[in-house]
Amino acid sequence: MNGKEGPGGFRKRKHDTFPHNQRREGKDASLSSPVMLAFKSFQQELDARHDKYERLVKLSRDITVESKRTIFLLHRITSAPDMEEILTESESKLDGVRQKILQVAQELSGEDMHQFHRAVTTGLQEYVEAVSFQHFIKTRSLISMEEINKQLTFTAEDSGKESKTPPAEGQEKQLVTWRLKLTPVDYLLGVADLTGELMRMCINSVGNGDIDTPFEVSQFLRQVYDGFSFVGNTGPYEVSKKLYTLKQSLAKVENACYALKVRGSEIPKHMLADVFSVKTDMIDQEESIS
Repeated sequence: MNGKEGPGGFRKRKHDTFPHNQRREGKDASLSSPVMLAFKSFQQELDARHDKYERLVKLSRDITVESKRTIFLLHRITSAPDMEEILTESESKLDGVRQKILQVAQELSGEDMHQFHRAVTTGLQEYVEAVSFQHFIKTRSLISMEEINKQLTFTAEDSGKESKTPPAEGQEKQLVTWRLKLTPVDYLLGVADLTGELMRMCINSVGNGDIDTPFEVSQFLRQVYDGFSFVGNTGPYEVSKKLYTLKQSLAKVENACYALKVRGSEIPKHMLADVFSVKTDMIDQEESIS
């Protein structure tokens, strides 16, 4: 029998000749090696970053839901007798949304926002849509990105929880500032979504016999469309894709205004909404055929 073969003719593996204690010591030494310790720290850092990303996704989902509820509330303004009451309620809802955005700003404190931008962009776009819709109802104008960023600057007193040492008597409490800045893409996409809400506002206004609002919205949408046209294909892909939807909303509002201007005097006010819906259905059919 060959000396390299064990009983039964099986060849022994090289590490079978080492004692078990030596193998265990080698394993422990490998776990405490600088390479393994470095990868252990990488694992902890990636796990912490993943957990932060998931928390931001959940906050973004909450911001989206609350912003949509605010938009639904604002749509009631065309039929409500007291407009100020709805505006006040919508402002309180937006304050709740801003508290969620404050949590986002706290999570992103000291971080590069662009690394987590994908987690929060949906909620921020919906917030821009809601706050710009409210601003248009109040002023018939478009809110600027600078005005929105001012609303997203939060200042609060430091409670001393992090240092666990409450301030002494007579000592002034430190003010902590959290700030979340919108990216231009989030702002543009939110404004593009606003156009769809304005088109729905026209439908509701015409149904209630309001003839002036469709013409005001039509003029405003034309200005927004002209602004987006300057961006064109040079901007991000999402912006150019929203441009087509914006053009659809503008066409529907302009055709409704045309019907109101030409046939408004011969159609009773309670039937104007039907004329509006027929016009929009015809546009949808033509677009689907083309």
